[in-house]
Amino acid sequence: MKGELLLLQGGSSAAATAEGHFRQALDCARRQGALSWGLRAATSFARLLRDQGRPAEAMALLQPVYDRFTGGFDTVDLQAAKALIDALQ
Repeated sequence: MKGELLLLQGGSSAAATAEGHFRQALDCARRQGALSWGLRAATSFARLLRDQGRPAEAMALLQPVYDRFTGGFDTVDLQAAKALIDALQ
């Protein structure tokens, strides 16, 4: 959430600071085994990477997290992640 809010506010260091928050959120989600939270962080981070012209990095980050899901593909979070993956291909 902090990363998303920083990006909305803008500013010269917003993207770099948001990236740090996204990385921290991904690490925390992995340690806790919180797959859904990890997906949200990965989707936000992948969006940032895409917007920075780094689509290959965005795909490499998001696809493995998305692939860990075996169900719930009708949820908003998984639909958003899938839409971003499709756009990155």
